[in-house]
Amino acid sequence: MRRLIGLVLLSLCGALGATAATNDTAPQAAAQPRTMDQVVDRVVSSENRLYQRIHQFQPLVETYIQTLRPDKDLGYTPAGDRYFLGRADFGKGVQLVPLTQATGKGRKIFGGIGNFFSFAMEFLPDGFLQMIFIDTNGFDRQHYKFDYVRREFLGEVRCLVFDVTPLPKSGKGRFLGRIWVEDQDYTVVRFNGAYGGSSHSSYYFHFDSWRSNVQPGLWMPSFVYSEERDLHYAISKKLDFKAQTRLWGYNLSQNTQEQELSKILVESPVNDDTQTSNDLAPVQAQRSWDRQAEDNVADRLQRIGLLAPRGEVDKVLDTVINNLEVTNNLDLEPEVRCRVMMTSTLESYTLGHTIVLSRGLIDVLPDEASLATMLAHELGHIVLGHRLNSTYAFFDQLLVDDKETFKHFGFARTPDEENQASKKAMELLNNSPYKNQLGNAGLFLQALDRRAKDIPNLASAHLGNRVPAIGDLKTAAPANGQKNPQQIAALPLGGRVKLDPWNNRLELLKAKPIGSVTEREKMPFEVTPFMPYLTRFGSDAAKPPAAASATAAAPPAATPAPADAAAAPKPGEEKPKDTPPANQP
Repeated sequence: MRRLIGLVLLSLCGALGATAATNDTAPQAAAQPRTMDQVVDRVVSSENRLYQRIHQFQPLVETYIQTLRPDKDLGYTPAGDRYFLGRADFGKGVQLVPLTQATGKGRKIFGGIGNFFSFAMEFLPDGFLQMIFIDTNGFDRQHYKFDYVRREFLGEVRCLVFDVTPLPKSGKGRFLGRIWVEDQDYTVVRFNGAYGGSSHSSYYFHFDSWRSNVQPGLWMPSFVYSEERDLHYAISKKLDFKAQTRLWGYNLSQNTQEQELSKILVESPVNDDTQTSNDLAPVQAQRSWDRQAEDNVADRLQRIGLLAPRGEVDKVLDTVINNLEVTNNLDLEPEVRCRVMMTSTLESYTLGHTIVLSRGLIDVLPDEASLATMLAHELGHIVLGHRLNSTYAFFDQLLVDDKETFKHFGFARTPDEENQASKKAMELLNNSPYKNQLGNAGLFLQALDRRAKDIPNLASAHLGNRVPAIGDLKTAAPANGQKNPQQIAALPLGGRVKLDPWNNRLELLKAKPIGSVTEREKMPFEVTPFMPYLTRFGSDAAKPPAAASATAAAPPAATPAPADAAAAPKPGEEKPKDTPPANQP
């Protein structure tokens, strides 16, 4: 089978190769291997078992790509971008069912198989999904040579490291690179390299693929970083890019059912108080109806996997909203709530009295004042009475196919409503605890304005509105803010939030602060490598960031290096080398 690729002129698609017939369930506890040959056999068996088991799942897959151009001061900067969001379908191979259709100048620029142009190089989303597998067409001793390197810790997980090389005449599309294998069940938790056999019509990209321990003994693909520099194609044409692929929503339906069964219900006694009226006045009835509409939509988006369940990030947003309400003497009924959309696109919107910010927007905001600015704008819509379509209170309005979600739902406001909300936001902010810090928010908006033309897909919205252009804030930004080495206008993607790919829960990063950074290291809105701190399921240890490319207060301290099989970046400190198993040459 020819492996799917990230960049194509001619579309070559094969079915997901059949693997060795293995049971879907984890093997019973076996004796620990005593030789390196036995270790390799366990690794091959575990990998093939994953290929069989992953057919049970249909996670959401998001790929975001930034093409690059050289810059004499900043090294490389974004020169364009591509975005794709879909649901994986492993039943017929490595395929994606798209939820979005990104377009540019009237043509599809990043679609499924078959949506390409014969005379232009186009990215293929399925090719980036392929990078979650080492080799579905024979990852075994008959096709590969395994060379033991050392032991190494990835986070708190001790691993055996192997260099993997295709044997002669094993065919094209074979993996060449390095794998990290955890030392309990001998499951591959990371692999770094590329597929071999590129030609004039197909190109294989370098990538760094990570898996997370989502359940006991179950490691599932979660993050893939890909990068190419100076990739020459056609005549005098060159490609430079960086890409992030995220997977989540492995346990969507089961997780919802388990939460229902685990709820603690307290039934209050029935009071026969005839003097108390339980009827609703017309205004109360309308509020209840509108609340039902927003609850319906929020529940539907969460079931699809687009909205994260309530968690600690929402509580942080609720605290900022409370600060704005108290200092402005607002008493809103029903209460204002906050939720987080799972996607990387920079957008926000309101569902009635529920404010939604995208994970990507929260990721790149540099400080609390900038976050308060985004929330104040959406709170302005609520204060001004800009309502949600109340027909969503009818349940049949929610019964749409997942792939029709972005066509069916839309919460963007009119330009006039956006202008009104921006003016109201300034009133709220000027009375808030953030009134003396609004210059930082102005720098963020200026930075986004400068980059927007180079990252149009990231700056676009799928369900709501783009980041609002609040003119008064732009003028409030300090004149020398751009040149201040300590001033961070915007963080790279992954700068604040990490996600659990199993149950979609979001947490704030808990990374160590870093020292001063150079202008090249700030990388506003840019793609950076993933560097997860791996833990085993059920570990009580504090989990550092899923993408330690940035901290909550500042961007990373190093620019990304090319994803290369021979020089893989290593998270954390390398532990002293242990003695390999007996009989290891």
